[in-house]
Amino acid sequence: MPKTDVTTAPFAYDGLDRVIHEKARLGLLTSLMAHPKGLAFADLKQLCGLTDGNLSRHLQVLQEAGLVDVIKGYEGNRPHTSCRLTKRGRRRFLDYLAVLEQLVRDAAKAAGKDEGASGRLGIQPI
Repeated sequence: MPKTDVTTAPFAYDGLDRVIHEKARLGLLTSLMAHPKGLAFADLKQLCGLTDGNLSRHLQVLQEAGLVDVIKGYEGNRPHTSCRLTKRGRRRFLDYLAVLEQLVRDAAKAAGKDEGASGRLGIQPI
């Protein structure tokens, strides 16, 4: 996919990766980023508020994109599935966050706020 020229389309935000940008997957990647050694399926399910089926499908999308590893095995006699970010997944997620940070800076600037202001942007609905 060709990148948009930032000088002619500064608000295109091409780095908002559709694989990552979906709400559930964003939550999954954030959870896995906070736990570099990985998380059990049940822990991810609880942290992200997903059903077994939804979690499985979102993990499949992330795995197909090379962002997460899904490791299936056994603990004792019980099946155990865990997940962790790949190096590529970590890099893509950090790149995605950099684009989100730029989006927030642009929105704050458009709202007349200085970039160093802490807290919410203070953008009011019209």
